[in-house]
Amino acid sequence: METDSLGQFEASLQRMKVGRTRVGAETFEKALTEVVETPAVGSALPFEGVSLSGTTVELDPTPDQLRSAKTGVTAATLGIADYGSIIVESSADGDEPVSLFPETHVAVLRESDVVPNMPAAFERLEESVATGRGDAVIATGPSATADMGELVYGAHGPKAVHVLILEDR
Repeated sequence: METDSLGQFEASLQRMKVGRTRVGAETFEKALTEVVETPAVGSALPFEGVSLSGTTVELDPTPDQLRSAKTGVTAATLGIADYGSIIVESSADGDEPVSLFPETHVAVLRESDVVPNMPAAFERLEESVATGRGDAVIATGPSATADMGELVYGAHGPKAVHVLILEDR
């Protein structure tokens, strides 16, 4: 990660009206509790030192739990600094529906996974695409549309997004 990419990412998130919190492994659970509204669903996090086990987040949700969830928590593979976008790759745990169905999406992202721009993101994703694991959602802020006039949030995805940025130590 370039030294200014994280600052640019946070500025882009702010511009997109996306919440963000920098956390260490020791403060992760407290920060998660502050941004999750229950009922909440999630998928397993691949990061050392943090987990959704033992929290109020339901792992491996049923379709009914997914429909009624207010918050979905997933890992984000990458953050793209110049857009404030996050990339959620497909997984057997169903990260895409967990990130798209609930009103709020909480994305967990390592600060070392913030890249400066889209070309850098495509470069990092190249191996996944080459091996056929290239399904991903690239999301920039909450879902919004003005197709029918006034800007409406949450028409095609979450109304709100919050990124928990895991500090590298």
